[in-house]
Amino acid sequence: MSHIVPLVLCGGSGSRLWPVSRTDSPKHFHAVNGGNSLSFLQETVQRHTGKRMRDPILVTNARHAHYVRAQLDEIQVRGEIIGEPVARNTGPAVLAAAFRALERDPDAVLLVLPSDHVIEGDVNGTVHAMYDAAEDGRIITFGVRPHYPETGYGYITDGGPIDGYDGLHHVGEFVEKPPLDRAQALLDGGRAYWASGISMFRADTIVEEYRRLDPISLMAVHHALAHRAFDGNGLVLERGAFEKAESLPTEVAVFEKTRAIALAPLQVSWNDVGSWEAMHGIGTPDAQGNVISGDVISVETRNSLVRSQDRLVAVIGLENVVVVDTSDALLVASRSEAQKVKQAVQALNLSDRQEAHSHPTHRFSWGESHRAFSTEACDVTHLTINAGAALTIDGSCGPMHLIGVRGDLAVSGEASPREPLSKGLRLSLAEGRDFRVENLGTTRGEVVLVSNTHMVELPVAKSGAELRDELRA
Repeated sequence: MSHIVPLVLCGGSGSRLWPVSRTDSPKHFHAVNGGNSLSFLQETVQRHTGKRMRDPILVTNARHAHYVRAQLDEIQVRGEIIGEPVARNTGPAVLAAAFRALERDPDAVLLVLPSDHVIEGDVNGTVHAMYDAAEDGRIITFGVRPHYPETGYGYITDGGPIDGYDGLHHVGEFVEKPPLDRAQALLDGGRAYWASGISMFRADTIVEEYRRLDPISLMAVHHALAHRAFDGNGLVLERGAFEKAESLPTEVAVFEKTRAIALAPLQVSWNDVGSWEAMHGIGTPDAQGNVISGDVISVETRNSLVRSQDRLVAVIGLENVVVVDTSDALLVASRSEAQKVKQAVQALNLSDRQEAHSHPTHRFSWGESHRAFSTEACDVTHLTINAGAALTIDGSCGPMHLIGVRGDLAVSGEASPREPLSKGLRLSLAEGRDFRVENLGTTRGEVVLVSNTHMVELPVAKSGAELRDELRA
């Protein structure tokens, strides 16, 4: 048996899990169980390593490629990253990965995986059992037996067994997010499965299906890959060509139209974790039914999810609520209404609130930044620099000042000599020039960065190693 190439799709913004998940740090980069647990992405990658699995290909927004690389490094997994310059849904992402896989192996078999689901059970056993069918040109979509009439999932109906492949079935039909009565009928009929988002096929099979069904998107993605660029994390598709591909999921573009489609049921516990209610469902409850993460005191509170990131949270006399506290935003909602968090995010976006897009704290290879406060006139950011590390500050963002707080620090600029930045000393940085801040000591140093203009993001030049090693917020 040849090896299988896991293809992990890392798109989406995950607004339903705000305030943890945000535009600049979507759900799949965050810890499943809070604290120091593995992220959704890391659990997905680790689930499909080992026997018969090659190093993965990961497709992500080009702006998030450094997060993907850092998370792979944390779990010591090699993988190739394909950066999308613009979101075009899963179809073009899968097609780009298929072309890339064929450059290395004309017989490559891809296993397409969402990066943000929680699965318990032997997925790979079923995957390996279906390998021969994929080798023979079948496009296999994996389904999960439904337990209730969920209206937010897609369904696949069983069209009967396929001769010659034990456990493989014809697809009767695809049903996308049915109304409650239809979902109940599908559940009662006993021949429908939730669409897990996992699929497997030869890379050349999906390319040929696109050639037949959507040749315009095929050529657009092919040109985008042919004119790719490389950065410190992986390759980046050419924007002008890629944005010409039709923005459709693979299921709509190919699966619903091809005679090669087949269904393989999975015997696993599966959850796409699309809401805080779902997060409560995958957690381990205490004796009162509460799922708690972080520094939390619970008094006479039942059947609730309480998650604290940085500070103490006390809940008293509550029932069936969601409380999620981050350093700059607090969500309090009833569990039954928690899916409406998307409305709160929409309101934040309309007001152009920073809390919709990014967290105030970010970790880098050189240390950590924390935005202390921001106004229309200035930004104040606390920087912690690791011993022996350095960072480059981009001077194109306007006038800035550095104030030394602690450590053996030095600052140098273009054609400027190195100057010490001792405790309490302030250095003004000339506009339009880059400056390098170094920690020459053996302990962590601290600096306050003051900008005279409002900054959308920290003005750190993310070159090479810095960008590659930046950690998730």
